[in-house]
Formats: sequence, structure tokens, C-alpha cells
Amino acid sequence: MDAHGRGEADEIDPADQWVLNPQTGDYELRLNESAPQGKTSSSGATRSGRARRRHEAVNPGAGRGAAGGRRRPAAMGTEVPRQRRRSVDVPAARVSRHVGPRKPRSKAKKVLGWSGGILALLLVATAGAGYLYLEHLSSNLNSVPDDNAGTGGFSRDRPINILLIGTDKRIGAGNEKYGDKHSPGHADTTVLLHVSKDRTNATALSIPRDLITDVPDCPTAQDDGSTKTIVGERGVRFNVSLGQAGRTPSCTMRTVTKITGIRPDHFMVADFNAVKTLTSAVGGVPICLGKDIDDKESKLKLSAGEHNIEGEEALAFVRTRKSFGNKGDLDRIKSQQHFLSSLMRKLKSNDTLTSPTKLFKLAEAGTEALTVDSAISDIWKLRDLGLELGKFNMKNLTFATIPVLDNPTEKVKATVVLDKPKSDALFAMVRDDVSLTEVEQRKAATDKQAERLKGARADALEVRVDVFNGGAPPGSAQTTLDWLQNTEGVPHSTNKGNAPADVAKTQLEYAPNQADQARKLADLMGLTASALKPGTVDADPLKAMKLTLGADFLGAGVPISAPAKVPDGVQKVEADKKVCAK
Repeated sequence: MDAHGRGEADEIDPADQWVLNPQTGDYELRLNESAPQGKTSSSGATRSGRARRRHEAVNPGAGRGAAGGRRRPAAMGTEVPRQRRRSVDVPAARVSRHVGPRKPRSKAKKVLGWSGGILALLLVATAGAGYLYLEHLSSNLNSVPDDNAGTGGFSRDRPINILLIGTDKRIGAGNEKYGDKHSPGHADTTVLLHVSKDRTNATALSIPRDLITDVPDCPTAQDDGSTKTIVGERGVRFNVSLGQAGRTPSCTMRTVTKITGIRPDHFMVADFNAVKTLTSAVGGVPICLGKDIDDKESKLKLSAGEHNIEGEEALAFVRTRKSFGNKGDLDRIKSQQHFLSSLMRKLKSNDTLTSPTKLFKLAEAGTEALTVDSAISDIWKLRDLGLELGKFNMKNLTFATIPVLDNPTEKVKATVVLDKPKSDALFAMVRDDVSLTEVEQRKAATDKQAERLKGARADALEVRVDVFNGGAPPGSAQTTLDWLQNTEGVPHSTNKGNAPADVAKTQLEYAPNQADQARKLADLMGLTASALKPGTVDADPLKAMKLTLGADFLGAGVPISAPAKVPDGVQKVEADKKVCAK
């Protein structure tokens, strides 16, 4: 039985059943006529076993109920933490819901969503495969609740933030040799993927596992339907936000939000098997080494030069720490960023995109290897997310490591702390949707926004504004009101309390005939052009503008703006560049 857990030699490989019809641009089911028709697949039970093991990897302590029986269903009205779908056998017939003639579409359009990022590559591989095959992929997925730690789900009209977590849980065939097989695991490799609102660019922030931080209290769904709050810890390694003390990915989500000020929409968790199966499904990942490597701990032994690695060898590469750079975790992160960039280039290549066999093997491997939050546990939602992620060009994807310093309290350096000036600037860039690479399309949009700040300014006495708290610290609306009236001479200002809904960024809404007031208030408050939201209809003379203080609000009069370029010294890897690891 291999890493996928397949045990029957005669099980039909879905990749061999589906072929691309050049006339329609759709993948169609084409079974061997000699194959038994209507045969019931035995893979459903096997997948359930795999899913249970993946569930336990991200839900420490999960298992069977009392006396080893099946889990008892949750009480009415409570959320079931892990809901599985039955396996759907692929029928021996062409699957298509289209009626009538269809205009042929190019292969390029069918696979366009694959060009943006590793997740999009996995999620939209089978976008044209047909309803029942996508339902079959749904049965592969395992999910756990996000415990309201996320935003509730991505949206097409705002930026997308996905938390990618690699756990070092030692489960699966052969993985016990990497360490304690009974360990609940940690957040060993963590990347926050931010995709801009206009989908022109993306930033992948790597968070060092040895970063000293505070892990907040984490309300966590239990298998019996109840909720348990896992008490937080102060001054601990970031990697204990998963696995330890029963923490699930939702706790890592909360910890990342506390560190960055960015609330993820979703999470995806992968274990050691994911690296092995995905790299094998794509036919190996090209890497380049600037020197010979013989690492005793990871068991990686390769000569200098170019190699194509997969399976155990690929896992050994991403685990190697003491053979690169200064032999620390930050250099391991850099080599992992190069590896992911190369994997994405391989996935984007014509060799992969034009091969139905590879596409379907990737779809199978991807859905079997990943654990996702329950909001995207449906393959259709997952596909929609993949299509959004696939819109940005890979040349506009930049990996960056959160700026850190050696922990000053340690004599023997083992952990790191945030380099606050640099990390705050980097987080502000991501929150403000500022690309780490130059994007021409965005420059034109930015120039158009800047026009809003050009023109006459009203006198402070003429400015009329209602102040709302839309996610800023409690009391922010009142302190801003006091500052405006007593320090800046804006008497026509009012505290309107909490906004109807929280916003991530502070914004000022105004009518066209209030533009001079808006510019004046922007000067006083330190608002950027992107914070100004002009309307289309003039307002009554005594009508007030609407200022909503968002989660990015730092204080009355403190500029709310992100730097225009990445701070010096931030470790970066551009995804479209080929670099040899040293």
C-alpha cells in the first residue's frame, strides 16, 4: 500500500478515464469498454481512513468515542466539527450538462487559473472535468472548523488572505523515522498568502517557527460538538500555536492575526505526505544547488548543480536546515521559498498544463493531502477560490520572510523576535495592498487615486464629519473626536459610536461637493488617497461626511499609510527567478 493508501491493483485511475476534447475544450469521461460497468469502488472506506488520519493530524486528541465505537453525532443546533461526504463513483458515461452546440475554447483558457499560485494550480486542475468528478474530489477532502477565527470566507471584491500551514506531525507510512510518531505536531512551516484586491499581484509572508510571540486564548470546537477555550500563552515559540495543548489551525489563525493585523480568510494544512505525493504527481521539482549537500539529519545527499527531486528526496530538501547559509531556520525558509517557486514554475509549464494525466493526478493528490477549513470544504467553493487565486501573474508573486532579530534575552541564540520597525512596515504594505514587485497596471490605478488629494482645501471650521468605530480599539471614535475639536479646530464633528460593520481599513466617504472638506480632513488625519471614497451625488450643505476608523487605525493624527517600498534587509524571493540554494 503506497502513501495514498490505495490497496487494490485494479482500481481505475481517474487520470486514465478523462481526456481533453479539442473541439469543446472540456475534459470528458472515456472508460475502457472492457472495464466492469457499475462496479462499486472500494476506495471510499480507504479514503475515510486517510481522512481520519489527516483529521487527527490537525486535531490533536481526536479519535473514536467511548469504547472505541463510532463518533456520536452532535446535538441538534450545534456544528459538527468534521463532516464527511460519501464517495461518488465516476459513472461509465460522458459527463456534461451542456445542451446544444458549443463554441470551441482554447486549452489556454481552460488552464489559465493554474498560472497564479500553487493552491490555484491544485484547485482548478479539473475545472472542466464535470460535476460527478468534482463531487468525487469532494469526498477526498478533510476539513475542520475555523472557530470564527477567519473572516468567514473570501470575496471577489476584496483581497484574499490564505494561511498555509505545514505540520511536522509524524503520521503516514514511513514518517515515524523523522521523529516522535506520537507528537501532536507543530506549525513547522507557515506562510500567509495575500492576493491583492485587483488580483495583479501576491505576497507570501513566511513566519519563522522560532518567533517568540503570544498565543491568544483559542475557542476550539471539539468532536462532541462542544467548544473548549484553550488558554493562551505569553512569550512562547510561534510553532506551538498548532498541535500543542490541543490547538487546531484556527488557533494558528488567531496567532497570525495578532502578529500581523491581517485576518486570514481560510487555512490549508499539509503534512509530510503532502510534499511527497504532490511532488511525485507533478513529475518532480527542479532545484539548483550552489554546493554539494550531505545532511546527516535530513538525509539529503546531492551534488552541486541541477536536480529533479520528488517524494522522499523532496521532503528531505524542504526539511534541510543545517546545510544552507548560516545553518538556521531562516535559511531553511529561504530554500523552501525557492522550492515552492520552482514547483509553481513546473506546474505552470506546458508539460504539466497540457497533460490530463498529470492534472488529474495532481487533483487527486491535492485534495487527499490537504486539510482545509470548513468554509471551503465543498469542492465547488474550493474551485471558486482557486480561480480567484489563479488570476495574478507569477512574476508579481514575492515571497518575503517576516523581519526578525536574534532574541536579546538569550546567550545561546535559539529564537527570534520581531524587528518591529521593519515588520510593522512590511505588514502595513500587505494590509494596504501594496505590491512588493512593480506592477504596471496598478501604477495607473494608484495615479488615478492620487488625483483625489489634488485641489482646494476647506478651512477646518467648514469640515463636517461623523466619526464611527469600525474595528479600531475601543474608545477610538471619542479620542478622535476630542482631538479634532480641541487640537485641530473641527467643531462640526460627532461621535456616532460603532459602525454597522467593521472594516479592515479606515475610510472617508463624501459627496462630490465635499471634496475640499475631504482633502482637509485627509491632511489632518494622515489619510491616504485610497482611504477616500467619493460618491456620485452632491450632499445637502449641512450634511456630514462619514469617517469610519478601521482595524488599521493607529491613533488620532497618526498617518495611516504604508511605505512605498520594502524596508532594507527584508529577505525576499521572487517566484519567477531561478536561484541556486547555497
